[in-house]
Amino acid sequence: MRLALAQIDVEGGQVAANRERAADAIAAAADRGADVVALPEIFNVGYFAFETYQRNAEPLSGPTLSRVSDLAAEHDVGVLAGSIVEDLEATSADDPDADPPAEEGLANTSVFFDRDGRRQAVYRKHHLFGYESAETELLVPGESLGLAEFDGATVGMTTCYDLRFPELYRSIAEAGATLVFVPSAWPYPRVEHWQVLSRARAIENQFFLATVNGAGSFDDATLLGRSTVFDPWGTTLASTDDEPDLVVTDIDVDRVEGVREEFPAWHDRRR
Repeated sequence: MRLALAQIDVEGGQVAANRERAADAIAAAADRGADVVALPEIFNVGYFAFETYQRNAEPLSGPTLSRVSDLAAEHDVGVLAGSIVEDLEATSADDPDADPPAEEGLANTSVFFDRDGRRQAVYRKHHLFGYESAETELLVPGESLGLAEFDGATVGMTTCYDLRFPELYRSIAEAGATLVFVPSAWPYPRVEHWQVLSRARAIENQFFLATVNGAGSFDDATLLGRSTVFDPWGTTLASTDDEPDLVVTDIDVDRVEGVREEFPAWHDRRR
């Protein structure tokens, strides 16, 4: 399976321009033979553009995810739409089967689309960031895991601050995930946290983990980029710096069970 992490430049509140960057990245990834493309956290609005959340919130059937669905089908790739600001009330009205965590409010929501553009999984960020952030004031946390089957892999979904809560990743691993994506808007100066926590989640669960961060600056934050793919040993397979980039690498999800058999920490757990 070939992964592509679309580390695009995200401008605060510039939804149309950000959508076009995402569309260009998906097309470029498909040209490089990608099977699945991942986009960053709140790639259309910009994570730190808190004052624009309400007016740019959309249901799952809204223009951003509809465009991503069309792009997945057009290019024959799976796409993890990193996340958007979801209008839960509008989603409930449009799609009773979407199972939002609340009847109203906003959520930080990722969606996985298959090669036909069909929605396979929805994940609403569990752990909302409160440190120098308005996320906890503006959003509703998710309640369920996001898991999708794609090209022989069970794909798990988490978001940014979730990296600091290992119990979530253990739950995802126990649910069968062999590849987990972490779309993010991780800022400077916490470079070491970004790198160490990501590698630790891969090592302790013995699965592939792909972090896709944004690039660009907001009024009071600059995203540090460094989107990376880790294998089940925690080895870096591909990475980049803090500039816009497309990180592409091949993985073999069958290695997960091989690593767990070779070094049986997964099987030696005491619950």
